[in-house]
Amino acid sequence: MLTTAVAFTSCSKDDDSGSSKLQVKLMDAPGDFQKVVLDVQQIEVHLKEENDPEGWKILPFQAQTINVLDYVNGRSALLVDTDFEPGDLKEIRLKLGPASYVIGKDGQQYDLKTPSGQTSGVKLKLDKAAVQERATFQLLLDFDVAKSIVERGNWRPGNDKKERYLLKPVIRVVAQDLRAGLRGTVTPAAARPQVLAIRSSITVPDTFSTAADAAGAYQLSGLPSGTYRVEFFPTTTAPTGQPEYKNVVKSNISVVNDQVTDLGSTSLTQ
Repeated sequence: MLTTAVAFTSCSKDDDSGSSKLQVKLMDAPGDFQKVVLDVQQIEVHLKEENDPEGWKILPFQAQTINVLDYVNGRSALLVDTDFEPGDLKEIRLKLGPASYVIGKDGQQYDLKTPSGQTSGVKLKLDKAAVQERATFQLLLDFDVAKSIVERGNWRPGNDKKERYLLKPVIRVVAQDLRAGLRGTVTPAAARPQVLAIRSSITVPDTFSTAADAAGAYQLSGLPSGTYRVEFFPTTTAPTGQPEYKNVVKSNISVVNDQVTDLGSTSLTQ
């Protein structure tokens, strides 16, 4: 059974190219295990009507095993972060390999068997999901461990450990456009600072980065809403006889979706 709602805290560099982006992240609702490891082989999205077999597009993703219990309490695993043509998304599909397993509270490892009906992959339908022009669109896969791992009713201690659990993924997909932004200027422009926007309102902060241009201007786009700390790190040194360039931090910056927060001018010589 599936319900509609993997790797690494997001660290994304804004390249100011104006292209649209698609991100896929994984997070987890905790379960009663020491580890829950998924063998994720491939991630695809469907761009056409449900029954059109030509509509699937493979996303750039390196096959890997992921302990989903590492991504709880606000943490998320960034599985895909790629340029993407604007358009509608109908479904997302995860193809799982044979190496998924759990480690129970008893410290024993048990294979996770996937029912034969899901050999083509775990499909999740998307409702009104569209990648917009010059925006970042994020699909957050919320994996429910407690509902997804089912113990066989006839299993008893001493039976084959490989036969204890079935994997029947219950995943909620949260789809959102990330159209918030931050912009401003720095003085002196010759400091050419790196600019980090760190979303501090979550358990494990997301970090986004860019650099000020020759005129001292910078802008970060495709940010999730939240409270940020913005840090400025000069990459040059001040000429002899002029005030030294300094690192500067601005805290408690509110970022709201569909809006660009303007920080105005920031002096790096204070």
